[in-house]
Amino acid sequence: MNLSLKVWRQKNANSEGNFQQYDVKGISEDMSFLEMFDVLNERLINEGETPVAFDHDCREGICGMCSMYINGEPHGPNKGVTTCQLHMRSFKSGDTITVEPWRAKAFPIVKDLAVNRSAFDRIMAAGGYVSVNTGNAQDANSLPIPKDNADDAFAAAACIGCGACVAACKNASAMLFTSAKISQLSLLPQGQAERTIRAENMVAQMDIEGFGACTNTGACEAECPKGISLENIARMNREYYGAVLSSK
Repeated sequence: MNLSLKVWRQKNANSEGNFQQYDVKGISEDMSFLEMFDVLNERLINEGETPVAFDHDCREGICGMCSMYINGEPHGPNKGVTTCQLHMRSFKSGDTITVEPWRAKAFPIVKDLAVNRSAFDRIMAAGGYVSVNTGNAQDANSLPIPKDNADDAFAAAACIGCGACVAACKNASAMLFTSAKISQLSLLPQGQAERTIRAENMVAQMDIEGFGACTNTGACEAECPKGISLENIARMNREYYGAVLSSK
């Protein structure tokens, strides 16, 4: 496959960026999108040019690092996959592919396609933890949990914190991410110790970080590679108002 790439290049958060065009040839349809970028970067290095900076780690759809806006969609055209799971067979030879970083005030650009998502870490530090000493791992049958609760908690815990929800939202809201982290703890017995303060603290930190408000358009769920449900936002709202009322 021969492709034309329009890639956002930006030295750092304080410099101006622009699109630069690169032609890549001989790309196998079996390559992942990141492997295609590896081919481009190897060529740029051999030509004495600066390679394109982008985040990546596990390349197995688990870590959430591979954040790219591809042809106007977070993680590209395929649903339920991260950028590292997107293969070049999803495109055809001769295509022009536009690649950008996440666009959000709370995700400042580090360089090129790499953004700083430490705002998510600070939201987690505000309440996404269990502080009580739970001791050794208990036998599964010794701590009964309703199956519906266990299933919902497991589904919420599937969030990998990639930030696609923020990138897809017209308001750059982090409600889906925050609600998933609140849900996975509020549904389980181990998460009850902080239940009265968790949602209030995490939502407050989310606002401090500069994320926008939710207007229920559903773009976050539609673009989430792990299919995190909007039901978590409803649960977070219940948890939040419960915490506020209990503190009165």
